Amino acid sequence: MEVARLADGLVLWIREQVASAGGKGVVLGMSGGLDSSVAAALCRQAFPEHCLGVLMPCYSSPEDGEHARLVADRFSIPTRTVVLDSVLDALLGVLSPEGEAACSPHVKANLKVRLRMLTLYYFANQLGYMVVGSSNRSELATGYFTKYGDGGVDMLPLGRLVKGQVREMARFLSIPPPIIDKPPSAGLWPGQTDEAELGFSYEELDRYLVTGQASGDLKKRLGARVEASAHKRLPPPVPDI
Repeated sequence: MEVARLADGLVLWIREQVASAGGKGVVLGMSGGLDSSVAAALCRQAFPEHCLGVLMPCYSSPEDGEHARLVADRFSIPTRTVVLDSVLDALLGVLSPEGEAACSPHVKANLKVRLRMLTLYYFANQLGYMVVGSSNRSELATGYFTKYGDGGVDMLPLGRLVKGQVREMARFLSIPPPIIDKPPSAGLWPGQTDEAELGFSYEELDRYLVTGQASGDLKKRLGARVEASAHKRLPPPVPDI
């Protein structure tokens, strides 16, 4: 499907999801990254008067905030900024009395993402909006998202697009080039990048998801990730007894 038709279809789909739930509009986190920027541009088209972008820095890179505001300005998206640094500190103080050093980087990163989910649902409940997530097919397939964090949303409009397709959509929507060109990162700690954490490139992952082609070793590692993260993509199991 050509990019223009796909964009129009996703805008219509977002409207339909909100209408079917009796919502008034959409709220989403704006991280300054590629996926959230594309989701924000689509949401703004779907709900010109009822779209809220929320910036939620939590010991984040200043560049992330600059890029998020760049997108908000480009598409005239109303925003709220909620700084979560002190909230994370307070929660870690309660959960880890022996000190922050006892908390692993991944555990701390997941706390950041879940605090953002709580923040988004606060605004969603206040406004009668639906929460839009920005995970793409490449992330969903490999479980590269936080359960009940960035995975805790009402809809995922980019969920069938691999990373390369999201980048193509970004160019069509006129997302600022610095956002399209920078290395993908969740911004969870200094220097963190998606591909370094995954252990393979998005290009390799996308090729595997679209065509099934990959080297024997990579196919084995990807298969293991997909299997290990299956629980993230399913509702909580209920016994049939």
